[in-house]
Amino acid sequence: MAELSDRMKRLIQPHLAGIEPYDPNFTPTEVNLSANENTYELPAGVRAAVDEALAATPLNRYPDPLSDELRDELAAWHGVSREMICVGNGGDELLYNFLLAFGGAGRTLLTCPPDFSEYAFFASLAQTSVERIWRDEHTFELKRDELLAAAARADLVILTSPNNPTGDVVPPALARAVCQACPGLVMIDEAYGEFADAGASCAALLEECDNLVVLHTLSKAFGAAGIRCGYVMAAPDVIEVFGAVRQIYSVNVLTQAVALAAVRARDAFAPVIEQVRSERARLFAGLQELAAACTPEGTVWAGQGNFLLVRLPQASRVRQRLRDEHSILVRDFSYAPGLADCLRITVGTPEENDRLLAALRAELGQ
Repeated sequence: MAELSDRMKRLIQPHLAGIEPYDPNFTPTEVNLSANENTYELPAGVRAAVDEALAATPLNRYPDPLSDELRDELAAWHGVSREMICVGNGGDELLYNFLLAFGGAGRTLLTCPPDFSEYAFFASLAQTSVERIWRDEHTFELKRDELLAAAARADLVILTSPNNPTGDVVPPALARAVCQACPGLVMIDEAYGEFADAGASCAALLEECDNLVVLHTLSKAFGAAGIRCGYVMAAPDVIEVFGAVRQIYSVNVLTQAVALAAVRARDAFAPVIEQVRSERARLFAGLQELAAACTPEGTVWAGQGNFLLVRLPQASRVRQRLRDEHSILVRDFSYAPGLADCLRITVGTPEENDRLLAALRAELGQ
């Protein structure tokens, strides 16, 4: 975003004068592996169910303000009550509402970067200060002792599992310890949770940790980034606050219809998720081979999301060459602190992954 005009600087809230919007750095290409979308098409049966649901949805009435039918389906799936779920216009709305409701002037959010940049951005909108406990610079593992000490003085904590962009998970035992240490609320962002190993989710802790909030989305594993639908699970009194601060009718009728059809057909996504996991392992092996030939600069981190983080020499140039010469888009994180020469690469279809690896071999002279 260009610098604000002098007139806007006088009119905008002072704490927003230097605000910059989220920039996905998107360029149209034949292969887009930059946004961690699920690049697989919806399973045929799910697509048919979605089309039928859309055709049957009237557009002249406001949507169910709380998405109760969808909440009931999600509750049955996760084994919780409807009162423990709030549906939002993508996970981003719920993240913002979390900071809006429970942050604010004089309060502190604790994060562990490198992580999703929107946490700090939403905190700035809500005038919430941010304390950062940086991950290990080599492994990107969380620093347990420093994290727990900081959690004890924080009002809010957000941890991502699997973490974007590093791919590591938060062990449930550590999440429990953070909840016990923090006097406020702890959010575990599990946007990529369906791609992680069994037992990685922290949702099972909801019964014992009444200050835990678990965030999920349909944008990733369910291949529905375009409908913008996410949800949080938490204690009923926490969910009441989410319901109170939300924008009116924020989840439209078409989104509710598609989301309900997709969640009801959730078993049909299991083969797709398993193929992504299988392709992740294959892509990791290919990137590891490429990175090993670029020592000492080259590194690839094993992650549990639908993406991998790799460090290559002159990563920004490699990203540009992939885009301009091979029509492949990946995400350049070289600008981010602690991520020098790092690219984040979405796990695509076998054909997309083959094309990416061939392009990287050509650019790296291998």
